[in-house]
Amino acid sequence: MKKSILVLITVFALLSCSSKEKMQTGKFDPSWESLKQYEIPEWFNNAKFGIWAHWGPQCQPEQGDWYGRFMYVEGSGQYNWHVNHYGHPSEFGFKEVINDWKAEEWDPEKLVSLYKKAGARYFFAMGNHHDNLDLWNSKHHRWNSVAVGPHKDILAGWAKAAKNNDLPFGVSIHSAHAWRWFETSQLSDKNGDLKGVPYDGTMTMADGKGKWWDGLDPQELYAQNHPLSENSSDPGSIHSQWDWQNGATPPSEEYCMDFYNRTVDMINQYHPDLIYFDDTALPLYPVSNVGLEIAAHYYNSNIIQNNGQLDAVLFGKILTDEQKECMVWDVERGAPDQIQEKPWQSCTCIGSWHYDRAVYNQNRYKSAKTVIQMLVDIVSKNGNLLLNIPIRGDGSIDDKEEAILEEIAHWMEVNSECIFDTRPWLIYGEGPKAESANPINAQGFNENKGQAYASNDIRFTQKGSALYAIVMSAPDDENLLIRSLSSEGALISDSMRNVMVLGSEIENYSFDQDGLRVKLKSAPESKMPVVIKIY
Repeated sequence: MKKSILVLITVFALLSCSSKEKMQTGKFDPSWESLKQYEIPEWFNNAKFGIWAHWGPQCQPEQGDWYGRFMYVEGSGQYNWHVNHYGHPSEFGFKEVINDWKAEEWDPEKLVSLYKKAGARYFFAMGNHHDNLDLWNSKHHRWNSVAVGPHKDILAGWAKAAKNNDLPFGVSIHSAHAWRWFETSQLSDKNGDLKGVPYDGTMTMADGKGKWWDGLDPQELYAQNHPLSENSSDPGSIHSQWDWQNGATPPSEEYCMDFYNRTVDMINQYHPDLIYFDDTALPLYPVSNVGLEIAAHYYNSNIIQNNGQLDAVLFGKILTDEQKECMVWDVERGAPDQIQEKPWQSCTCIGSWHYDRAVYNQNRYKSAKTVIQMLVDIVSKNGNLLLNIPIRGDGSIDDKEEAILEEIAHWMEVNSECIFDTRPWLIYGEGPKAESANPINAQGFNENKGQAYASNDIRFTQKGSALYAIVMSAPDDENLLIRSLSSEGALISDSMRNVMVLGSEIENYSFDQDGLRVKLKSAPESKMPVVIKIY
C-alpha cells in the first residue's frame, strides 16, 4: 500500500506544476457584469426535483454533519465518540478517518436508479466537502479518493450512473472553506492527560516517515499553515465569518489558486451539468476573484460542450439581486414565503447532511409526506427541491431510507403531473401556513417552522390550461374545499369547467361563493397530499 501511494505521488509531481489552469474564454468574462448575461436553462425550470448524494469520509463514523471539524472540539459529542472509538485526535486525526473509509458496498448504478424511480430529474454528487478531500482523480491535490481512502474515482462512478439513467449530473464543491473550517485541528485539549498536546492539524510531511501516509503532507489536507482567525476557539464563530469577514484570517493567494486549479480540473474532466457552491455568492469572494474566474470558465466551456448553447446551472447562497442575474439562488433547509420571479432551488436533507446513526435509531428522518409537502410548496413558488439521502460510510443506504424513497415514488406515480414542467399560478397558496410570515434566516433555515400543514392548506401549480390545487394534508372525510376558487372571486376563469382528483374517484363538485367544493367517493386512506386538477 505504501509503495502504491509513493508511485501515485511521483506521478502527481510529474503532472502537476505551479502554473494556473487555463480559463476558457468566450461569451463570459470573470465579472459580475458579464455573468449577468446568464439565462437559466428551461430544462432546469422543468425538472423540479433532484436527489443528492452528500457522501464522503465524514460519513464513515456515522456521527453526523461536520464530523471533521467537531472531532477536534474537546467535550463535543463527536470528539467524545472519536476518542472512545478511534483514539485521541493528536494521534488519530481526520486523515486517519479518510484511511478508514473504504466504500466497500458502494453501487452507484443501483442508487441512482432508485433515485430516478423516486422521481429525481437530476442527480448531485459531492466533489469535496470542507474536509478538503477531492473525491475524484485530482490532478492538483494529492489528498484524493483515488490515492487514499477507498482508492476509487467517486465522481467517475456517479457520473457514469447518472448518464446511464439519463439524468443531468451535478457536483457540489465545498472545499473553499477548509482554511477556516479546519482551524479546530490546530488546537489542543485544555484538560486531561494530553492537555496542550497539539492535534494533528499542525503535522507536516516529516511526521509521516514510516506511517501509512508517508510522502503525503497533512498541510495540503488541513491547510493550517496560517494564524488562527479571531475567536477560533469558539466553534460557532465560523458562521459569522463565512463570507471571510469579522476577523477571519484571509486565505493566501496560494490557497485560492489551489482551489481554482482543482475546481477547473474537475470541470474539465467531468463536464457537470450543474455545480453547487456552498458559499456566499461565489467561492472565496470577495477576498479573491477565483470564484468569478471559475464561473466564467464553467459557462464558456459548457457552451462549447453543448454546441453553442448554455445548459449549465450554477448555484450560490445569500445572493444579491444583481448576483441572482448571474447564477441560481440556493436556499438551504428552507424556502422564501412568496413566488420568486426567477427559478431557484432549496437544498435539504431527510436527516443530517452526513450519515448519522442516531437519526436512524431514533426514527428522526423526514417522512415521505413531509418531503412531498416541501416539494409542493417549493414548486408552487417557482423553485426546485434538491434532497439529500444520507449514505453510510460503506456506500449503502439503510432500510428506512429505502422505504421513504419507495413511498415518494408511489406518490409520484399518481401525482407527478402537478410537479414536473409546471409553473406558478397567480397565487402560490391559501390557508394558515400561507397567511403567516416565515422569513428566511441567512442561507435559509426556515423549514418546518410554525404549525403543521392541515387540510385547509392548499398550494397551486399550473401547466398549460390545467390548474392543480394540492391539498397539503388529506382530510379525515370526503370533503375538499378550495376557497381561492370562489365563484365570486377574481381568480376563477371561464375555462375552469372540469374537475378531477388524481388517483381518486369523486362523487361531485361545484363552484359556489365559498370556493370549489369537491366530494370524494370515500375518505383518503393516506394522509399524503391530494391533487385536484381543474381544466
